Amino acid sequence: MIKRTEQKPSESADSSHIKNDRTERIDSALKHLSPDTPLCVETCLFTIDNQGQWFYQSEPLPTKFARLFSSILHCIDEEHFLITPVEKLTVSVTSTPLLIVDYQQVTSEQFTVTTSLETQFELTGFSSFLLDEEGVYIDLPRGLRAKLGRACYYRFVEEYLVGGESNQDN
Repeated sequence: MIKRTEQKPSESADSSHIKNDRTERIDSALKHLSPDTPLCVETCLFTIDNQGQWFYQSEPLPTKFARLFSSILHCIDEEHFLITPVEKLTVSVTSTPLLIVDYQQVTSEQFTVTTSLETQFELTGFSSFLLDEEGVYIDLPRGLRAKLGRACYYRFVEEYLVGGESNQDN
């Protein structure tokens, strides 16, 4: 099970409660988005490179806007879209739309991963990590997939595949 969290470790319990309420309201509103919404323009205005960097009309997009847009990013039939209740835009993605820059094993069955956009997701079980020849991936909500960044990848390999196989439950 994957749960998106917006909380940063330095936040107080009160702000955490407020953010969790806000996150729940946002998630509830996002459930009403329809993948059948028509494209508002045929041209691709947004691009995400293989390092998870966002661009709007070939210009770098500030992280705060990329983070906002990532909350409405969907992958449908191997194509990426920004979907709102009234419009849909195509997004060109070079590799994966999100890059994992850190992870923490919270318990033996729970991980928290952090993206380059400073968003966090909670994963249940070691099986949430998918390994193939090109890297370590994680399937996320809305059909999205994230890839472990280089440093994170090497740390993961060292901890769970080479030196720490006893840490795995599988």
